Amino acid sequence: MSEVVGPEGGRMRELLRVGPGAVDLVAIDPRSTPGLPAAAGRGPTRKEWARAQVELIGAELGRQQEMLYASAQSAAGPGGATSAPAQADAGLDGNRPRRVLLVLQAMDCGGKDGTVKRVAGAMNPLGLHIRSFGPPTEEELRHDFLWRVRRALPPPGYVGVFNRSHYEDVLIARVEGLVDEATWRSRYAIINDFERELAEQTVTVVKVMLHISYDEQGERLMERLTDPAKFWKYNPSDLDTRARWDDYQAAYAEAFERCGTDAAPWFVVPADRKWYRDWAVAHLLRETFDGLDLGYPPADFDVERERDRLRSQRRE
Repeated sequence: MSEVVGPEGGRMRELLRVGPGAVDLVAIDPRSTPGLPAAAGRGPTRKEWARAQVELIGAELGRQQEMLYASAQSAAGPGGATSAPAQADAGLDGNRPRRVLLVLQAMDCGGKDGTVKRVAGAMNPLGLHIRSFGPPTEEELRHDFLWRVRRALPPPGYVGVFNRSHYEDVLIARVEGLVDEATWRSRYAIINDFERELAEQTVTVVKVMLHISYDEQGERLMERLTDPAKFWKYNPSDLDTRARWDDYQAAYAEAFERCGTDAAPWFVVPADRKWYRDWAVAHLLRETFDGLDLGYPPADFDVERERDRLRSQRRE
């Protein structure tokens, strides 16, 4: 196998997109494999096939990432850096460097770390900007809930990955009662405005919920309690969160309904099968890059003249 095989039945961005309108997570089977082609075969063969495909897609993502980065460096000019004011004043004339932001959300054990390792890990770390969001610090609590998110956005030309995100403020904040209902409900509109602003600033946002089942989560938690090498991954609060499973599923569903827009759609990836999860997310990123119509920037110098200069510096 030496070439990438596309999904069957349509693009992954179509097959996995949810909304607009009400979203029923119960109707989405976490063990399903939308788009998986017949070429994948059956049984264990499918896992091997998918992993090989992820490697091939990873090489393609790396090339696309390089073009994204090169375009930003070219736009920045000599030195490869653009000042913050210059970035802010770059305007929307089509010349502003692009950015891609992958937002990963999931219940505990949903596979966010694994997705970052296997999919984003295929790209050049020099062009990656990975950020994880835990409980807000005292400093972050002194600002509005988007303050820390804005500070974590990837620079122009980079691929950003958010391991959890601003959606925690309408998920955990809602379910655990960290703020009153009027506050978390008002955040949907604020998030939509924020993501629309990002789109206008040529930030392409890919929002992915890794959808695992209650039973699968239980098995993964037990692995963490059985294997000493995984004790560090376990937190007793994980079971407290698990006890509110239905509340969290309802919170996710409403977030999808309220914040699934054309500017920043939501994609739900069935994630009980890790190999399928990685394959699906890799294709989502591949299709996203394809839609950006990237290319390497042309030389901003006289190529032939520089060749002549180089030849003239040969030593006998």
